[in-house]
Amino acid sequence: EVQLVESGGGLVQAGASLTLSCVVSGFTWPDHYIGWFRQAPGKEREAVSCISPAYNTKYYAPSVRGRTTVSLNSAKNTTSLQMNNLRPEDTAVYYCAATTYNSRCETDAMDYWGKGTPVTVSS
Repeated sequence: EVQLVESGGGLVQAGASLTLSCVVSGFTWPDHYIGWFRQAPGKEREAVSCISPAYNTKYYAPSVRGRTTVSLNSAKNTTSLQMNNLRPEDTAVYYCAATTYNSRCETDAMDYWGKGTPVTVSS
């Protein structure tokens, strides 16, 4: 069974940094496309960042580009999302997701989802 478990969310002040982690299990994840998404109350789920282990490509949404880094840790079978200079608009539940093929970094392209970890940024 494919499982994705996020961790690292919490309450931080604006301008702070935070690192989220996702443990992926149940399939050979280097052959898959891994993504981070977020959903704020009353809004649609949106992409934050995606990474392809096979092709070593990364995508960052314009809203987080330049202050966000997505990475892989093969030994721990995890992916991490480091965000710097957090803003109140970053407040959302953050989800780790995956799909079988290298694909679009969009919500409807993902096949598997974690349950999410909440991030709250106060000013």
